[in-house]
Amino acid sequence: MNTHPSLTQIDGYAAGDPGLDEAEVWAVEVHLEDCADCRARLAAGTTADARSLIDRVAMNLDRELALSPVPAGRIRSWSVLRQRWFVGTLLPWLAMTAAVLACAVLLGELWVGMPSLVLLIAPLAPLPGVAVAWHRRADPAWELIAATPAAGLTTLLRRTAGVLAFVIPALAVAGARTGVSLALMLAPCLAFTAATLLLGTLIGVRRAALGLVAAWTIVVIAPSLAIARIPAVLAVESAGIWAAAAVVLTVVAFFRADGFRRLSQHG
Repeated sequence: MNTHPSLTQIDGYAAGDPGLDEAEVWAVEVHLEDCADCRARLAAGTTADARSLIDRVAMNLDRELALSPVPAGRIRSWSVLRQRWFVGTLLPWLAMTAAVLACAVLLGELWVGMPSLVLLIAPLAPLPGVAVAWHRRADPAWELIAATPAAGLTTLLRRTAGVLAFVIPALAVAGARTGVSLALMLAPCLAFTAATLLLGTLIGVRRAALGLVAAWTIVVIAPSLAIARIPAVLAVESAGIWAAAAVVLTVVAFFRADGFRRLSQHG
């Protein structure tokens, strides 16, 4: 309201006059929030019975509030960890990753002469978790988080870090069991993670992860199993190239950070 409500409108509002429509009532309430003079006029127009009722209600509320227990403070540290760095729907995917690595170790021990399955699937190990780290179908709080400034790249990087914090120790255990160097597994693993983030700015993280998994399986894993030999792209000499690729892809992904603001469109 640009002007003060009339005394008739204030009196009608105080008395609950049914003649005031909803728009008038709303306008009076909005005006009263900012106008101390009109609030004083409203208070002066109330009856003694109304003021007595308000006083009784205020006293009862004060008494109830004084007797009520103080609400326990929420444990914000876990809340922040869960919302920013982790999401519960990642757990089945991380469990699946651990199960696949365990199966790869077991098959490597049973099938003598075959190339190391742990080494072959190491680049793909974090991708299932990364694929669901920031996706509308995997995050129950997607609508709330997507509307915050932390949406997109910040949330995705935090949750990707959470996935890697699980995957890297799992790879270390599998590598120690099979005798594969952690550095040789870690460099392709990080390069594929960075590639997923970079491609995610164009086609969405989920599609990027699925595409890389399919391409690596067809181009590298299947031929390696067919000829029973580790491919040249996973030779010891290639570790430095993979590490450099991971750095370059990560830098380019940061330059493409604006693309992550549209991740909600790819969900």
